[in-house]
Amino acid sequence: MARIVLGIGCSHTPMLNVGPEEWPLFEQLDRRRSHLHKDGRPATFDELLAIAPSSLQAELSPEKHAERHAEAMAALGRLNETLIAAKLDALVVVGDDQKEIYHDDHMPSILVYRGETIANVPNRTRATDADVAWRPDWAKRASARYYEESETRHYPVHARLANHLIAGLIDREFDVATANALPEGEGEGHAFGFVHQRIMKGAAIPVVPVFLNTYYPPNQPSPRRCYKLGQAIRHTIEGYREDLRVGVVASGGLSHFTIDEELDGEVIRALREKDASALQSLPREQLNSGSSEIRNWICAAGALDHLDLQWVQYAPGYRTPAGTGTGLCFAHWA
Repeated sequence: MARIVLGIGCSHTPMLNVGPEEWPLFEQLDRRRSHLHKDGRPATFDELLAIAPSSLQAELSPEKHAERHAEAMAALGRLNETLIAAKLDALVVVGDDQKEIYHDDHMPSILVYRGETIANVPNRTRATDADVAWRPDWAKRASARYYEESETRHYPVHARLANHLIAGLIDREFDVATANALPEGEGEGHAFGFVHQRIMKGAAIPVVPVFLNTYYPPNQPSPRRCYKLGQAIRHTIEGYREDLRVGVVASGGLSHFTIDEELDGEVIRALREKDASALQSLPREQLNSGSSEIRNWICAAGALDHLDLQWVQYAPGYRTPAGTGTGLCFAHWA
């Protein structure tokens, strides 16, 4: 019988793909994007700047950035060591797609990938895309680190487990979408590329990619649905007859682009205490933009409710005086 023996949660922000001296440069990007207040109302960068507390300045010093960055790099190293030591046969990766593969003409709420392999294409962000063509070189280099350096690599997928998972989820009334290939010339998106590049560090552990539409209305799964999906993933995997050691990874989060330390703290508390009710009741208006990726952690928590949170590290990764950045979080269940 297969069993889930390991859980990992990890932020995948491009802040982790650059040095701390480049964190302030993200203001160039943050000034161009739409933002949200902590309660979910739309906000501009200047509106956030106007209400930012003066105490925030202490978080923006070169010394603080260097400290946060060093902690994050050490956490990534620890997750890699934990993953390798677990000697897994398969790894379920729960991540989101930010219109990298799926778009408004077809945006599945939940999709399980079942191909024999999944491609990671060097710097799959196309220079012709209007929303990225203007980006400075440092930002393009940060994006490139989600992907292979020179040649496309086809990472193994545990297709048998994926097909079993699809059938089991349908039996449990989750009518999931499926795909056995990516569009011609495309590779996996950043949520999955980060796991291969920065956590697995190229290890050829077969994966089962599970896509959640965390970002885009109208078919974002609710927090409750995400948790129930995680539970169904666990029960389905435990019904797989082959003896497999399986891990589950939540890729993304926590709050961003407006950092909300209170929200992040509540998520971490609920994860530590296995407070399923709190996770399922998180306000949906606070789970939009980058903070929507907290849904990936909620799903993983449902799959890992039989394990204990062994270790968690959190730091508010502020990068601008408007309070934008990423709630950097790294965690391990066993």
